[in-house]
Amino acid sequence: MPGPDTRVVEIRVAGLVGTSGETLLDAVSTVDVAGDGLGRVVRPADRLRRPAPGPVLPALGRSIPRTLEGYLWHGMTSGGAAKATWALLFPFSLANVAFWMLPPVPPGSRLARVLGAVCRGLLRVGALLLTMLLMGQLAAIALDLFATQCLAPGSGCLPAVPDVLRTTAARIALGVVPLLAVIFVLHRISSATWAVHADGDLTGGPLRMQADPETPALRCLHTVAALASVALLLLGGPFRVPGDSFGLVVWIITLAVVFATVVAAAAGVDTGRFARPGVLAFATLLVVAAAVRLRPGSGPLPGTNGVVEGLGAALVAVTVLFALFLAPAALLARPGWKHKPQRLRPWMGGWAAAPVLALAGLLGGGFGAGLAEALRQLSGAELLQVPTTYLLVTVLWGAGLALAAVLGVLGFAVAVPLRRLRRGVPEIVELMEHDRRQEAQAAAAWARSAWERRHLHHLALAVASAMSAGGAALLVLRFGFGLVPGWFGPLSAIGVGALGALAVGLLRVVYTAARTPQRSRHLGALADLVCFWPRAAHPTVPPCYALKVVPELAARAREHLAEPGTRVVLSGYNLGSLLTLMAAARLAAELPAAELERVGVLTAGSPLQWGYQRAFPALLPQEALERLFTDLDGRWRALCRGTDIFGGGVTTWRHSVADRRLHGVGFLPGGGHGPVTAAADGNGVLILGGDHWLPDPLRGPTGRHRWAPGVLKHQDYVVDAEWDHAVAMAAGLGKPSWGEQGSLFGDFPPKR
Repeated sequence: MPGPDTRVVEIRVAGLVGTSGETLLDAVSTVDVAGDGLGRVVRPADRLRRPAPGPVLPALGRSIPRTLEGYLWHGMTSGGAAKATWALLFPFSLANVAFWMLPPVPPGSRLARVLGAVCRGLLRVGALLLTMLLMGQLAAIALDLFATQCLAPGSGCLPAVPDVLRTTAARIALGVVPLLAVIFVLHRISSATWAVHADGDLTGGPLRMQADPETPALRCLHTVAALASVALLLLGGPFRVPGDSFGLVVWIITLAVVFATVVAAAAGVDTGRFARPGVLAFATLLVVAAAVRLRPGSGPLPGTNGVVEGLGAALVAVTVLFALFLAPAALLARPGWKHKPQRLRPWMGGWAAAPVLALAGLLGGGFGAGLAEALRQLSGAELLQVPTTYLLVTVLWGAGLALAAVLGVLGFAVAVPLRRLRRGVPEIVELMEHDRRQEAQAAAAWARSAWERRHLHHLALAVASAMSAGGAALLVLRFGFGLVPGWFGPLSAIGVGALGALAVGLLRVVYTAARTPQRSRHLGALADLVCFWPRAAHPTVPPCYALKVVPELAARAREHLAEPGTRVVLSGYNLGSLLTLMAAARLAAELPAAELERVGVLTAGSPLQWGYQRAFPALLPQEALERLFTDLDGRWRALCRGTDIFGGGVTTWRHSVADRRLHGVGFLPGGGHGPVTAAADGNGVLILGGDHWLPDPLRGPTGRHRWAPGVLKHQDYVVDAEWDHAVAMAAGLGKPSWGEQGSLFGDFPPKR
């Protein structure tokens, strides 16, 4: 029972993009009270920049003291020119995300374990080939397009370049040195990590991520493979045997190194802690030897087409194999979710990792083609030649963008208005709003957000799948029948423009960030999504911030729980809700029952159920979420709006309205899940299980909170008076209005 010394510490965790401390805490100013600069703990500040007490919390008919803190982690994903370059690694990050999308392995199934190991091995090989493709395309630009063709004597390209730099040795050096610098930077990025100022780790147990222990080995393999791809292009490609003895020996050794790295990546073989520097030095010597041997002419290098086409074909083959092996693995995992409603089942039945890997390959190939085309156009030399397969890439992206535009128009301009006309004003909106104008605004926003939450991933996966199938068809047409239809021209022009704009746009972002570092914070939205996952399939991705944030959140909560009268509520907005849930799961596994009773969780605008729970079924299984809800005895509250495109219900599903009450199925404090009935309060809020469905627009100003008019959608959850009510409930100090059944959550079995 709360005593006179009871106080509540609310620790808010930021969501996407560089949220400021003032926005997070809804305060005029904030001041740091803990942290290391990357993970910052802030509190509201007074005029003398001293930590100030937070607003009191109304609960149990009195005012409970509340300390308001915020955890800011965006320094790990945004700000600074170095972090801006991470935008160029997005294809690598997608391949790494695909690893965490693999379906769970059912216990006791040997076949499922074998298929899971094969899928993980193929993912590592696909990620390795993606690195080689990127370096092969950069080598085609630096060595072929620039050093060989543009800097050839008498070419007329870049006339300001002096003749001394157009000699053979200088030309090759100008092409090789930038490539070695890029490989060094990629290796350094894969070695970067964040220091964790907390005890313990984040591995093992429910809702806990485990980084692949083979990441140092993968780092070495990717660096060696990148060097080998550059050496292959210098030697004439994988399909052209050198005519001299020295070149033949180097060519055979380079192919052997490529084969060894692919086998090691597939099997997950460690290269040896002390052998890695020697392996890297040997691969660098291969590049130097191949560069010394090369004597380029004025035309394109003979190895460019072979390297780009060979790596692209190998990546296509691995992606197809991965999709084939993933299908039975998803079918074997299906008994674990076939009893669930459609909105809780994994995307594409657990097969969504295949189109994500395909999309990573398409983006990687498209970025290289777009960059080459953009630089060729900017050089002003029309005689410069790019690999012939870039025609297929530009056609594919032109068709893909056209398909995406058509599907987007059909969805947003046709499907959403039809849904709005067919369903009118939903009954749940009539329960929450109080006048016709607000009902009409809310109904339109509900129709759009509901369609996007249910079908936007279908649109993205359909475009990725269609582009993959189209790419296979183009390869058959081009190399099987030798056909180049006339309609390739317009589609290729669209693709060239789009890919060129993409390449130039990304380079401009990096250049702008170097001159104005604060501008790079706009990349935070992209980085926050992909940097959430530890390195597993691809090491050359930004370090995972969750491995730092979650232990430090749990440690901060334990510091406050050391005071017997303190209750801690971890409140997370947007993506921060996932961090708070993982921290709460960590505390539930470590704290004694007496201390865990003083811990609660509040999520707002969370994409957990409709997005992350379905995209990553092995990491966020429903059983683990139900167990956490039970461990917290219902002190997991979730604020949600039907108008919110990004966030939705978290603890309930199968919603329906009957007898002017909202019904559904959700997590039960007694364990498992079952039917729950909503209880409404005077402000139009419907509390269904752990979910608090908020009216949007707000009913009206309360005079006690900041006012925000209009449809808020994903913004300003904190202005709703229900935020304080939910915090009190999460702290164990409040309860919703009682329904007719006289139960807090409806009928549920007694706690086991």
